[in-house]
Amino acid sequence: MSRFAILIHDHPFVHWDLLVQRGEVLRSWRLLESPDRWRSAAELTALSAESIADHRLMYLDYEGPVSRERGQVVRWDHGQAEWLTESERSVRLRLSGSRLVGELELDREPSQPLWSARFSPAIQP
Repeated sequence: MSRFAILIHDHPFVHWDLLVQRGEVLRSWRLLESPDRWRSAAELTALSAESIADHRLMYLDYEGPVSRERGQVVRWDHGQAEWLTESERSVRLRLSGSRLVGELELDREPSQPLWSARFSPAIQP
């Protein structure tokens, strides 16, 4: 089972780094809006995300300053992640975190630089 983390990062502007373990690296996306919107919306809310460079595994557990004066990170959520599907245009994950429990889907059109990230909470018994 893989792990994931969502970090609040304050540089160069406030955003949320979605980091998901894939082997020995973290596949990474920058969420341009707070994932709190997923928890408070009555309907599926799509957040814009941009794919960013893979990160080191250490960021799953790290909070604090980022090297070369690139701000600070604080962990917003973390937990287990299961890769359900992955292609060039789509990623589906099952997350079991302290805040997010359910399925996350990231999609993008080939002609578009941004991904659309939607979270579906697991139905509680």
